[in-house]
Amino acid sequence: MDRFKNMRKLQVEVEEENGDGGYNGEKALEAQNEEAEAKEVAEELGQFTALKVRRRAALFGECKGDYVGVPSDPFLHRILTKQGDITVLFADKVVKFTGSGKMKKHILLITDFAIYLVDPDADVLKRRIALAAVEKICLSKFDDNFFALIVPTEYDCLMASTRKTEIANVLMEATKGASEEIEVVFSNRFEYNAADDMVKEVEFEEVNGGIKTRITKKEIQ
Repeated sequence: MDRFKNMRKLQVEVEEENGDGGYNGEKALEAQNEEAEAKEVAEELGQFTALKVRRRAALFGECKGDYVGVPSDPFLHRILTKQGDITVLFADKVVKFTGSGKMKKHILLITDFAIYLVDPDADVLKRRIALAAVEKICLSKFDDNFFALIVPTEYDCLMASTRKTEIANVLMEATKGASEEIEVVFSNRFEYNAADDMVKEVEFEEVNGGIKTRITKKEIQ
């Protein structure tokens, strides 16, 4: 089953790193991206549309939960069983941005204990993040698909999903009443640690009736 066939085209501006470790400026990652995987992901995600200001009340909408059929997927089921996680709160396809700006297809799983990122092509668990380690989730005030998980003790994670509102809702509900509840932050500009030694800034701007998203590397002082 192609878990990603219903995703739409993605357009975003990022900085391109050259061989000297410097940056050649901003570059649009579109359907014609020269890297095959980035091109495939961009085509599947589709064009961002329907600009509107996101209302906080929308976070409390209905949650559907499992969109990939975890119980019928032997590998996903085996991952959770091995970790002792049996309650799946959310499961869906997402796109994750790497430190170099590439886009990678992943399956995002959220249980009542942790967040899992799985490579669906290689059937490999790429990362497990305990819910207690997540400080906040950052979203813009627009109806785009981007969100960032801020994990102070590790490194952060920038992703895109057509269900980011539901993801935020699930994370809030999963940690409600805990000693450290996950905070939801709305801002049209936020920073995240793409790696231990790399800070990036994501900026959202309304341009000609659409949303322009720019991801740039920041100098570490």
